[in-house]
Amino acid sequence: MRLTRRGRVVLVMVVALLSLGGFWLGTRAAGHAEVRVVVAGHAGLPWVEVHKGDTLWEIADALSEGDDPGALVEEIKRLNRLSDSLIRPGTRIYVPRDTAALR
Repeated sequence: MRLTRRGRVVLVMVVALLSLGGFWLGTRAAGHAEVRVVVAGHAGLPWVEVHKGDTLWEIADALSEGDDPGALVEEIKRLNRLSDSLIRPGTRIYVPRDTAALR
């Protein structure tokens, strides 16, 4: 099957628009992330599953319940051997056992 130049351009545009539309719908369906604590993790530590849009600061703030989340962020980074604050959706972040939310 041979396409003219115009046909190829139209085909590429249709595929690109369908891809962008699917990506947009996927981001709309994902919704907002929530922090859920599950108390049975690796080496007995509780862990939090990272969802899209989560940050270490938000997780630490949710777990600290009024305490300074900055210190908890540093402890979470140390526990998980993170060199920076970048976390990816779908991963488990281990948290200290003595956080306020787990008491």
